[in-house]
Amino acid sequence: MNLNELRDNPGARKSKIRVGRGIGSGKGKTGGRGQKGQKSREGVSIAGFEGGQMPLHMRLPKRGFRNIFAKDYAEVNLHAVQRAADSGLLSGPVDHAALKAAGLARGGTDGVRLLGNGQITTALQFTVAGVSAGARAAVEAAGGSVTVIEVVSPADKAAAKKGVKYKERQAHKASFKA
Repeated sequence: MNLNELRDNPGARKSKIRVGRGIGSGKGKTGGRGQKGQKSREGVSIAGFEGGQMPLHMRLPKRGFRNIFAKDYAEVNLHAVQRAADSGLLSGPVDHAALKAAGLARGGTDGVRLLGNGQITTALQFTVAGVSAGARAAVEAAGGSVTVIEVVSPADKAAAKKGVKYKERQAHKASFKA
């Protein structure tokens, strides 16, 4: 077999049908769309339309709530931190970057929250966005320390910036009225 003899399997590639090119093509006149009406035309958007009746997606009850102000923390338990410290992945000050490098913190746009599941025996200095009371007690009992910092998310930064601009604009408008 040579490279110039390679072929696709029969039926692997179908040629494009050119519609609306005369009655002799078999797809002329209506172009395979039947005839008349909205569905025969381009840009049809009647997927959920039920003839004026209340659509199913509006008849069904809605459940749940999504808090748009909820913080997104990467939650890390003490047993995982201890395992990483034993294997040599963590030492010295432990922050979001160190936990991420060790493979413990995934996501967490608002920082890391340290949880007290498990035990810790290594004295480590944590700098995190949140800590549970049990985790703080366990870390301090092992000889470590926990510093809680306030992490400002990009969305909060944008909102604060927008708020400043809004206040400046209002002050500017007020100067014209005076």
